[in-house]
Amino acid sequence: MNRALVIGASGGIGSALVQELKDRGFDVTGVSRSGDGMDVTDAASVARVLGAFEGPFDAVFVTIGTLAAGGTPEKTLGAIDAQRMADVYAVNVIGPALILGSLERLLPRDAPCFVGVLSARVGSIGDNKIGGWHSYRASKAALNQIVHGAAIEVGRKRRDAVIVALHPGTVETDFTAKYPAHKKVSAGEAAANLCDVLLNLDATQSGDFIDYSGACVPW
Repeated sequence: MNRALVIGASGGIGSALVQELKDRGFDVTGVSRSGDGMDVTDAASVARVLGAFEGPFDAVFVTIGTLAAGGTPEKTLGAIDAQRMADVYAVNVIGPALILGSLERLLPRDAPCFVGVLSARVGSIGDNKIGGWHSYRASKAALNQIVHGAAIEVGRKRRDAVIVALHPGTVETDFTAKYPAHKKVSAGEAAANLCDVLLNLDATQSGDFIDYSGACVPW
């Protein structure tokens, strides 16, 4: 049986991914702060939790993230709060970077494997037409760079590994409840879309930024 790891398994998308992967026949391990005490902003905590696992995992989803670290997204540069911006970066950038740094040993060396890190289209510099949401946008752009670099590094030893940044669309969760959107999908639908996309990629696409339909998103 194929094995999957979902980091951020207690969140809306994370819990839906756990169920979707189980429905597809995976043996799923879920990790969360509430369930396992993993603080993604603390290197020792990440190393302790992930260090307790033995691989290989055939598929991994990293679904952690924060929109504004307890505040609201900034509409102007003048609204930036330095500490809150640092808190957003700690979760959205440093957290996934620490996870990816501990993840390679859990991936198979000579077989295909798939790692999807949830990003967001608003992290696209080329697609930014309206500005605002500066901390969140910048953190996701930085995350995309981390993912791209991880794909290069891991790919040197694991040539069949696929590591990508994934845009899930706007999903109906507590995360997005306060913010109107033209179209939202359920967490279950988003999970199915993400699995359809990630599990059908190949190593030539590793390092890309891809949305829920399988299309590449501009950097």
